[in-house]
Amino acid sequence: MGGMAAQIPIKNDPVAHEKALDKVRSDKLREVTDGFDGTWVAHPGLVATAKEVFDREMPTPNQISRQRDDVQSTAADLTKFEPRSPITEVGLRMNINITLQYMGAWIAGVGCVPIFNLMEDAATAEISRAQIWHWIHSPKGILEDGRKVTIELFRTLLPQELEAVHQEIGEVRWAAGKYQEAAVMFDQLTAADDFAEFLTLPAYEVIP
Repeated sequence: MGGMAAQIPIKNDPVAHEKALDKVRSDKLREVTDGFDGTWVAHPGLVATAKEVFDREMPTPNQISRQRDDVQSTAADLTKFEPRSPITEVGLRMNINITLQYMGAWIAGVGCVPIFNLMEDAATAEISRAQIWHWIHSPKGILEDGRKVTIELFRTLLPQELEAVHQEIGEVRWAAGKYQEAAVMFDQLTAADDFAEFLTLPAYEVIP
């Protein structure tokens, strides 16, 4: 089973909508030629696009005959993790922004959130906040301009990105969400010496 195509239809922008469809087609072509039997998408409006690629490229019921004996992974390969360059301020801000958008909606009871024309779930926020925590705690967490990613830098950018979220999503979504609460929890998770296993665990404590 392949991964989810996170793109969603963009109704008010035909050019952006077609670019999104092209990304879905490209992603599904990669999956089916890699040997996947099926796939999934974030929005029902993209089912036909994904199905067209798989129907064309996989006329058989499955591809179980395609084995990848050439791929060998060790435990060390699976557990190796370290920051990789370049780490940019733009990337750091994006991680903050995405985590705020998702957590603010999740605490308010929404588990699947459109962010920058992509349908995101908890995994995206987990990756974003985990990267920040690791950048802060790793000596290799250095921006391409030479600055170390620190809790102080994070706390400088956090309120700026909180306001950016406010401007991006508009008053209706802002009022429906819990973005201020999300910022407080995000700060606590990031400043903690121990890495929280899942960001949703403390978030459950504040769900109304």
